[in-house]
Amino acid sequence: MLLDVQNVTKRFGGFSALTNVSFQVRQGERVGLIGPNGSGKTTLINCISGVLRTDGGRILFQGREITRLPTYQRIRRGIARSFQIPKPFTSMTVLDNLWIPLAYAASAPSHRADIVAEAMEILRLLGLEAKASVSATALTVVELRKLELARAVAAKPTLLISDEAMAGLSSAEVDEILAILARLNERGITIIMIEHIMRAVMRFSERIVVLDAGQTIAEGPPDEILRNAAVEKAYLGV
Repeated sequence: MLLDVQNVTKRFGGFSALTNVSFQVRQGERVGLIGPNGSGKTTLINCISGVLRTDGGRILFQGREITRLPTYQRIRRGIARSFQIPKPFTSMTVLDNLWIPLAYAASAPSHRADIVAEAMEILRLLGLEAKASVSATALTVVELRKLELARAVAAKPTLLISDEAMAGLSSAEVDEILAILARLNERGITIIMIEHIMRAVMRFSERIVVLDAGQTIAEGPPDEILRNAAVEKAYLGV
């Protein structure tokens, strides 16, 4: 098992954002993580990536416990994430934005002589090769999302957590990002997708985990999730 989340609990004061959440992700799998606003999705991925410390439970990655490891050590073990709001290094070009993760954050840091070639390969994979020498400030919204994914890929992850990479994009742009994530998965990267665009989640995911009020309420293949009464109630209140 690649990722094993066991009874994870996270509290903020008297509020329990996560209560005994458990799920597993296999190597190479495509997993969707969904739930209404405030369901605990972001809190959960912050616990997995090390941004937040858990108040209970354990997190194992590749069979080793990482519950108390700092973020940078989790990245070097192979867990990378993208963020919904891209925050590139605005003073740098698109190519230079990949230098930091390739040189310092990657699970297998690159040698200086190899960085440009590796960065260009990632940009080709994500459709940004033509923008390599352009300032990050000159990118469109969809190009910024691609750059955010590129920076995560530059960390050479085994597991990539994609946090709402398609929010606010057009239907055609959503298809672009889906195609990129599919290519990354074909190259051996396991992906957890957090997304509100149900068309994208259902099309991409092999399995979906649903959170509501900080608890897991359903888990299974997309067709089962669509028919699940608890999921319908969580989203529609019926």
